[in-house]
Amino acid sequence: MTKPKTVAVVDYGMGNLRSVSQAVQHVAKGSGFEVLVTSKAEDVMNAERVVLPGQGAIADCMRELAESGMQEAVLHAAANKPLFGVCVGMQMLLTHSEEGVPGDGGIGTKGLNLIPGEVIRFDLAGRIQPDGSRYKVPQMGWNQVYQSSPAHPVWAGVPDGAYFYFVHSFYAHPSDARHTAGEAEYGTRFTAAIARDNIFATQFHPEKSADQGLALYRNFLHWNP
Repeated sequence: MTKPKTVAVVDYGMGNLRSVSQAVQHVAKGSGFEVLVTSKAEDVMNAERVVLPGQGAIADCMRELAESGMQEAVLHAAANKPLFGVCVGMQMLLTHSEEGVPGDGGIGTKGLNLIPGEVIRFDLAGRIQPDGSRYKVPQMGWNQVYQSSPAHPVWAGVPDGAYFYFVHSFYAHPSDARHTAGEAEYGTRFTAAIARDNIFATQFHPEKSADQGLALYRNFLHWNP
């Protein structure tokens, strides 16, 4: 009997694990992949593919990733197999975030530096949206995402300009524009998806984005970078 291939959803104490794992399990039916939510570094090391979720403050996420013993396993995955980062799980892949802890004097938070760049806070105070309302931070709700050209394979079958669900106050700004896989507009044009080699990540939540979000997870299972 053939052993199923594994998709590891990293459990380091931060992230909407239930909704992410349910979405990946839904698209994995009949694919030969088994979805495993795990807090064991060994499982991540042995998995064929890895999903790194994250929500809340990036400083908390980075601390928990290190203290849980999962950081080295995630770095190993990022160097060796397809990795999908979600929300703060995407922001953690960059070099540094402006978001820190109160009283840190603006030092911010170091990321994993897998994709060079900064994570920047929306600066929209007093700005007015086209409908006359004020921009609110965090951005919460549906927004269109425009794919970079040429479109990344994980976008396969997803229309350019499709809507995805966002909840965030900070956004990624990669140092190299080639690492931007998709953009959205919220008072400014910002990077909504990043990619490099075997890494793909989104600021939005595919698991909360209906059929188009499920399509991304499905494409990720079949992506061979």
